[in-house]
Parts: sequence; C-alpha cells; structure tokens
Amino acid sequence: MRADRLLSIIMLLQSRGRLTTQQLAEELGVSRRTILRDVEALSFAGVPVYAEGGHGGGIALDENYRTSLTGLQDREVRALFVASHAPTLAEVGLGDAAKSTLLKLSAVLPASQRPSVEHIRQRILIDSAWWWRDDQPPAFWDQLQQAVYEDRCIQAVYERPDGETIERILEPYSLIAKSSIWYLLAHYQGELHTYRVARLRDITLLDTRFRRREDFDLNTYWQTHLQDFKEAVSEYRFTLRVHPDRLGFIRRLVPGRYQVDETPDTEGWLTVRFDLESMDFARMLVFGLGRQAVIVEPPELQTAILNTAREILDSQLV
Repeated sequence: MRADRLLSIIMLLQSRGRLTTQQLAEELGVSRRTILRDVEALSFAGVPVYAEGGHGGGIALDENYRTSLTGLQDREVRALFVASHAPTLAEVGLGDAAKSTLLKLSAVLPASQRPSVEHIRQRILIDSAWWWRDDQPPAFWDQLQQAVYEDRCIQAVYERPDGETIERILEPYSLIAKSSIWYLLAHYQGELHTYRVARLRDITLLDTRFRRREDFDLNTYWQTHLQDFKEAVSEYRFTLRVHPDRLGFIRRLVPGRYQVDETPDTEGWLTVRFDLESMDFARMLVFGLGRQAVIVEPPELQTAILNTAREILDSQLV
C-alpha cells in the first residue's frame, strides 16, 4: 500500500539521515521514479522533506521533524515486543537500556495497540542462547567492547584450535554473537578475520586508533560472508556411517553442524558429514555414538579413537 510506503520513507530518513533516491528505491523495492512521486506527495502533505542534487545530495527530512508511533501496525508492534536476545544484550551492557526502551515504547503506543503487546509476550519467546552457554564473560570483556566502540587497536594473544598461541595487533571492527557464542571481527594485514572470543587469552587496549573502511557495513558483510564464517569456525571436518536410530542423538548434540546423505547404504546406515570445532569434539561424538557409528574419514580420527580407547582400557585395568 502506498500509505505504508510513505511512512517507511519517513522512518528511513528519520533514522538514517539523507538517502539517495536509488538507496530508497532498493530498500523499498520500487523504482526511482516512484520514490520521486512519493517524495512529492509527502511534501504536498506538509512533511518537511527536501531533495538536493549533485554530489552528496539526496532526499532528507528537516532535522527538527519527528514522527510518533501512531503509524505502527499491529504486526509491527508485535515484532518490537517479542521477548528475545535479553542475555546477549546484557552481555554488552545494554540489558537495562533494552528494558527501558520497551517501557518507553509501551508508554507512547496508542491505547488501541497496547493489548497486542501482552498478547505477543505470552505467545512467542525467542531465546537465542545455547543450553550450555558459559555465563561468565572473559576477564577482558569490557576492554574488548571499549576497543570496538572507540575504534582502538588491541594487542591480542590468541590460541588456535591446535593449541598454538599467536600474538597480533588487531583493529577490532565488530562483535558478533552466533548461537550465544561471541566472535570478534578484526582487521589484520589488510583483511578482515574472525576470532572466537573464548580463545583470546589476553588483550591490551592500545592508545592507537584506526580508521574503518568507508565501504564497511556490518550487516552487509555478515550476509555476504556467512559461508566464509561457517568455514572459519568449523575447523574439523569428518565423515561417519551412522545407524539411523542415532540421528536424534546427533541432532540434539550438534544441531546445524552436520549434513546427512538421505540415501542409506545396503545395510540401511546413513553417511553423515560433520563440521565441528576440533578433533576433541569429534572424538567425544564418536564415543557417544558407540558401536552405531563407523569412521569413514579422515584416517587420523580413526587412529585417535583407537589410541584413546586403549588409554581408557589401560587406565581401568590398573
């Protein structure tokens, strides 16, 4: 509906400042000509919107203009008040601010829409935290956040999956929470790299500040590098033949970290490929599956399982 699109234009300009007609057209899925017509309609309706041509120009609102929340639809109100991400926001010091924001939003909602808030709160809860997440942040968590917020370099000591420790001067761009696990996106030697925060062994906050790349947008980067990120955090790949009765166990233990070949072999077993953090996790999974799993590859995992099994037997016989 055009009325919804006009309101969206106002909200986008109010939240982001000046935008080009092309940016607005891409955001709203319409043509630039449509945007120009909409801007003209807003101007006739008394909304202080104006256009500037040339380099650096675009569409903008008068800086003193603000809208109320009376244009929110019921579905939009419900989306705002779905209870979610509270633990994650608390970890970055925004827990109280999030609660305060929702209280203020509730206060300015029209009376006709307030029942929608309690309705959605009692029906949908999104908890992004993993069951066995560690509630204790690293000792240097505050310094890490400060570095990200203030664009300050850090001297970091990082432990790789193989146990090797490295020391680097990093330009910390962003903190990313994926399934309640925090990752640091940092610039190093001309490229952006992803580091698991739990593997950072020490951080020194430096006085040196860095300049972010002008073309960097966190959400855009995240969406276009999801596959790279998956490969970066999935540092050990292996394949098993698994009895179908054990798929439930796998699904509960490592959700989203495996792929199943849906075609069973002649004995009815399935081929399952895993992407986990390390060989240690792989060994834990194989021992948990017991006789209902056979290692296909790599050979070193077979050797590691045999050696560990012998060590367990020897320790029990002492």
